Amino acid sequence: MIHIIDSEHPWDVFSINSGHSEVISCLEWDQSGSRLLSADGDGQIKCWSMSDHLVNSWERVLSSSVDGDPIVALSWLHNGVKLALHVEMSGSTNFGEKFSRVKFSPSLTLFGGKPMEGWLAVTVSGLVTVSLLKPGGALLTASESLCRLRGRVALADIAFTGGGNIVVAATDGSSSSPVQFYKVVVSVVSEKCRIDTELLPSLFLRCTTDPMRRDKYPAVTHLKFLTRENSEQVLLCASNQSGSIVECWSLRKEGLPVNNIFQHRSPVVGEKQPTILKWRILTTTSDLERVSAVALPKLPISISNTDLKVASDTKFCPGLGLALGFHDGSIQILHRLSLHTMGVFYGSSSSAQRPGDEAAIKRQRTAGPTLHFKALQFSWTSLALAGVDSHGKLHMLRVSPSMGQVLDMNTTLRHLLFLLEYCMVTGYDWWDVLLHVQPTMVHNLVEKLHEEYMRQNQALQQVLATRIVAVKASLCKLSTATAARACDFHAKLLLIAISSTLKSLLRPHVLNTPDKSPGDRLTEICSKNTDTDIDKVMINLKTEEFVLDGPPLQSLQQLIQWVGDFVLYLLSNLPNQVSQGSIVRPGFGFMRDGASLGMLREMLVMIRIWGLLKPGCLPTFTAMSDNQDSMQLLFRLLTKLWLCSRDDGLPQEPDESLIDECCLLPSQLLVPSMDWLPVNDGIIVKLQGKLPLRLQFGKASSLQGAGGAAPLDVFTRSPGAQKMDNLRCIHMGVSPTEESKACTRCGCVTMLRSPNKTNAMKQWEQRWIKNCLCGGLWRRIPPTFS
Repeated sequence: MIHIIDSEHPWDVFSINSGHSEVISCLEWDQSGSRLLSADGDGQIKCWSMSDHLVNSWERVLSSSVDGDPIVALSWLHNGVKLALHVEMSGSTNFGEKFSRVKFSPSLTLFGGKPMEGWLAVTVSGLVTVSLLKPGGALLTASESLCRLRGRVALADIAFTGGGNIVVAATDGSSSSPVQFYKVVVSVVSEKCRIDTELLPSLFLRCTTDPMRRDKYPAVTHLKFLTRENSEQVLLCASNQSGSIVECWSLRKEGLPVNNIFQHRSPVVGEKQPTILKWRILTTTSDLERVSAVALPKLPISISNTDLKVASDTKFCPGLGLALGFHDGSIQILHRLSLHTMGVFYGSSSSAQRPGDEAAIKRQRTAGPTLHFKALQFSWTSLALAGVDSHGKLHMLRVSPSMGQVLDMNTTLRHLLFLLEYCMVTGYDWWDVLLHVQPTMVHNLVEKLHEEYMRQNQALQQVLATRIVAVKASLCKLSTATAARACDFHAKLLLIAISSTLKSLLRPHVLNTPDKSPGDRLTEICSKNTDTDIDKVMINLKTEEFVLDGPPLQSLQQLIQWVGDFVLYLLSNLPNQVSQGSIVRPGFGFMRDGASLGMLREMLVMIRIWGLLKPGCLPTFTAMSDNQDSMQLLFRLLTKLWLCSRDDGLPQEPDESLIDECCLLPSQLLVPSMDWLPVNDGIIVKLQGKLPLRLQFGKASSLQGAGGAAPLDVFTRSPGAQKMDNLRCIHMGVSPTEESKACTRCGCVTMLRSPNKTNAMKQWEQRWIKNCLCGGLWRRIPPTFS
């Protein structure tokens, strides 16, 4: 069986009957986490993919095999994307300087330099096998012996070089045998896959060349390249029944000494001394407890001297430590270059003696075999460590960014901000960074993140526009003081999406139009025209650009209705938001957000024009009098509020007359109850405390959220309340029978199957097939809980 778990809902396990006949020896995720490779002791390799883009629904899509030859190492081919994170530049204002793209070639390219997808595996008998995915979905497979004299391979690892080559390290498991290295070059020649291998310099472990320790550690138990993209540094662990030793080696270029006969020859101009590649030991540990698992950092931190110096001065440790799990249940984090201890974790049953704990040794003799970690893995930013122990329990450990060294609040915030920016630029999930955010830090982090974002150039700001809103929403959920702002950020994501969708329906009247699209022209006219009368603003627009067929307009009515309800909700709540001492309610963030208010204003103008063509698409309001022009009224009040917070000047407080008019709104129009996002049932809001949580597979957590305080009234749902489809903006009934999916990050719920037939609405739904508005992944939820 293969079990797949999303860290935000760890109790929700998806188990696949893998169909492997032998024990699974390797599991490998691809870069995006949407595909998984599994390989077994019979040479079978299977590729699994998400079905319908759901994290808890998987299916087998491809497979390859080397019959009867167990697989010892497995990796996806490299796609050529490599970043470097520069700690030295963490104070820079430019994201491009903090996170630079490194020149790196894919393992194999298609026409036009597009990376070819596929995987590579090493077998026990010394074969290397490659499977390539052709664009049509067919699989090209080839196998080749690593070297002419094939020998047993007990352990192997795979790394990639900047030039597009692959390096394989292999050992037969005995510490007295050499660790061999091979260069593997994959190519496609006349529609067939071809593999060329070449022997590289090898090494003997230091502990076997030392006469004192020659036979002390007979077996090599772990062999790992320090990172997937660094084939020049390797970590080796040799063990006996009770202990281990770890060595770190580096490949260096060295000058070759020349015999004296050739020394006196007159030197030829430009002739250099010949060089040779040689493995040199960087560092070794003293005798350790027996190692059971190794985890290497994934954060691509630059290890130039200046970066390392700044990292040590500011106590920035993510990406610099590797984790070793021991048979006594403890974990040590060692510096990846010097191998000195940076931090220690004593497991619950660990017999490692803590300072002042003599009873531990006595317990160890009487107790049976201790619980220890069989596998460990760092998260993308190295701030969390996941492990599976010998009893099959899953553990998640928080790894401090400063390794427990005391820092002032500013430095702590700077470290977390740096890693949040990294996640924002790369698209990796920032879940593990949130583990370290205390409720008191939220406000400062959101402000600082916004400041950094505003310093970037216009193009980058556009690219990251929605992602930064999603990061802010995740942060605001962690504290009860800012939970209402999380609602605002989600509403803003929906607003941006609806605005761009409605504008994309506009078509220029004549084809050879100037450079501006109708949407841009609409924005320009609305921002210049400060008239509070909607019809006067409308006159300035070329109405022929707004002429659409009836069906698309009618099908988008539910989105148009949301815009109308939202404007009405914002304005009717204005008096509460302005009064001193009132609690922050959802909608507060929009009161001074000129850009969002301007967007709402543009949409009201667009909807007004469309209403003339197709009255059925207009939002419906319940008015208290028959002759009430609701759109006119809302536009007038919205424009007054927008004028207070336009970008030109400093935001002003809304004047008394506006507040008075907003106070009267509920007596003129029936104010709808806005359905904000449901309460997040994920685990991240429950991890603020210092005590570990114990959960059970299959049983959802019912713990209190952030700080244990009562949630805001906007989050609470009565059992008989209508369930909402948060993306289609429609009610699904009190107990929906439709299958639904929910976002793993923000909890947004939507139906799995589309009830719509029109193209315009299908287009809207297509946008959210892979990811939610906030960029989170979808998981299927049973009909009763949706």
